[in-house]
Amino acid sequence: MQNLRQNTRKNRILVKFSGEALSGKNIFGIEIDILRYIAEEIKLLVDNDIEVCIVIGGGNIIRGVSAAEGGIIRRTSGDYMGMLATVINAVAMQEALEHFGVDVRVQSAIEIQEICETYIYRRAIRHIQKGRVVIFAAGTGNPFFTTDTAATLRAIEINADVILKATKVDGVYNKDPNKFDDAIRLDKLSYDQALKDNIKVMDDTAIALAKDNNLPIIVCNMFKPRNLLDIIKYQKGVYSIVKN
Repeated sequence: MQNLRQNTRKNRILVKFSGEALSGKNIFGIEIDILRYIAEEIKLLVDNDIEVCIVIGGGNIIRGVSAAEGGIIRRTSGDYMGMLATVINAVAMQEALEHFGVDVRVQSAIEIQEICETYIYRRAIRHIQKGRVVIFAAGTGNPFFTTDTAATLRAIEINADVILKATKVDGVYNKDPNKFDDAIRLDKLSYDQALKDNIKVMDDTAIALAKDNNLPIIVCNMFKPRNLLDIIKYQKGVYSIVKN
């Protein structure tokens, strides 16, 4: 993994995690202890001079696909509902980070002036340069695109070094390690391998976009304390990396 971009001393990363992570052991909502833990892990990155942006899913509140399953809510409307769920999670994370003294801005792909900024590329870059964490909410602002794709798109736009896909497992496996004892962790795999073998690191659109822009994806366990920092700053820990 390349540590640094040219002409700069700092690493710039985008952390992507699911909305379900915020619900902890609950099925729905936000568990405050989990929110506090994630905020502390992000603060560690900031305190170590790492530029951080975040994309959070909305599955702890509602998923567009699930909302549309009954046939009453159209998929387009369901996806917009999911985007609003990501805004709720983004505001919660903003509050948690500010509680620990981190300067944060939420930028939404859907205009919600009373709650957060509208996404503007140049403004986002300026926030990052000033040391602020930027949380990108509302996906891409378009239905039929996941927050994985939104995370990849934003990471490319801001010239991030890497996407850190923070999960509940310590990397990418050839099959679900929670269901199969013989699951094998893949330390490294290519974009083509992930697509060909249908290994769900992220959705196919996100992986293809990362491939086209040579953007590495690191998959790691976000619930191992200091893991995000150890991976980015010291290149140690247990994780999988997807790149050419």
